Amino acid sequence: MIAWVDASAGAAGNMLLGALLDAGVPLAVVQEAVDRIAPEPVHLGVTEVRRAGLRALRCEVGLADSTRHRTWRDVRRLLDEAGLTAALHARAHRVFLLLAQAEGEVHGTDPDEVHFHEVGALDAMADVVGVCAALDHLGIDTLTVSTVGVGSGSVTGAHGILPVPPPAVAALLRGAPSQAGQGTTETCTPTGAALLVALADGFGPQPAMTVGTVGVGAGGRDPQSHANVVRVLLGEPLAGSAPTDPVLLETNVDDLDPRLWPDVLAALLAAGAHDAWLTPILMKKGRPAHMLSVLAPATGVDAARALVFTHTTTIGLRERSVSRSVCDREVRTVEVDGRAVRVKVASWSGRVVNTQTEYDDVLAAAAALGRPPVEVLAAAAALARTLVADAYRHETT
Repeated sequence: MIAWVDASAGAAGNMLLGALLDAGVPLAVVQEAVDRIAPEPVHLGVTEVRRAGLRALRCEVGLADSTRHRTWRDVRRLLDEAGLTAALHARAHRVFLLLAQAEGEVHGTDPDEVHFHEVGALDAMADVVGVCAALDHLGIDTLTVSTVGVGSGSVTGAHGILPVPPPAVAALLRGAPSQAGQGTTETCTPTGAALLVALADGFGPQPAMTVGTVGVGAGGRDPQSHANVVRVLLGEPLAGSAPTDPVLLETNVDDLDPRLWPDVLAALLAAGAHDAWLTPILMKKGRPAHMLSVLAPATGVDAARALVFTHTTTIGLRERSVSRSVCDREVRTVEVDGRAVRVKVASWSGRVVNTQTEYDDVLAAAAALGRPPVEVLAAAAALARTLVADAYRHETT
């Protein structure tokens, strides 16, 4: 099954959740996942509403008053202790990580210490985990997202009046297609932007598909300018339509300032490439050069091509479809002297086969602790191995 999200009118977490529930995901599936992470009672309710005359489903989160502002460290601990499936944990972790990084960037703070304010409230946790649980239930193979409507004007947030799109939304949508759209205020929230960027396999118009189900999720407002909804179209790819296998793009470049390559790779990854890397090569007449390789999802090939042609000096690309086998992955955390270090845990056929510490976290922990990175790396790697041992004991009991 493939899915296309029409976010041309914007997106918020509860709008995406409403659309997926309207597309047939049982409310009990979502509620069960939310109950696992929520440290306080959270109740999800759905109501059929009208937006610009269109029927839609509005998902509302009911919870007791809470003034606690949780940090990314707090949310990460809740995720790690929730007992979620590996796929669900990985998806939700990525969404909140992107939120923390964006908020940290715009406020100049360590992502670990970011206070999410509205984003970190219980309703946002419910939105994020709920959307991820709904996608997990549907078993979608490829998720494509339209150009995102962000709105215009200004919005009042925890830090005062901000321009639209708010800085965190602008940071999150960097590399993704967006436009003002019809709204005259904020139409895409940070939670909505993070969900779209973290979960999309690519951005673009509706792919060639036989649509089986359409889900429509409503926002809280009903403006006169447009239907304040997100649509999710579910179906099967058309026979003979565009391939779904990833595409490997390659080009040889010998005349680009090498200082630009890190930004090129970062832009490709931000635009949805599965991977992007450089290989040193020797071209004719002994000229040193680099071969740029980009592994792009089928729905993201056009965006990858455009980035390569606009960010490098090449005028041609080699392309071929490739098959791809991927381990199930989730992100866990270990603590070295109180500093969190992320660990990627890879599983194949339900068995943990590898762990890899996040080196950026190792460097940050080493700097904060005043210890050599090699020591922190060794300590984190030893703790990561306990994750494998624990998983193996769980499998054999």
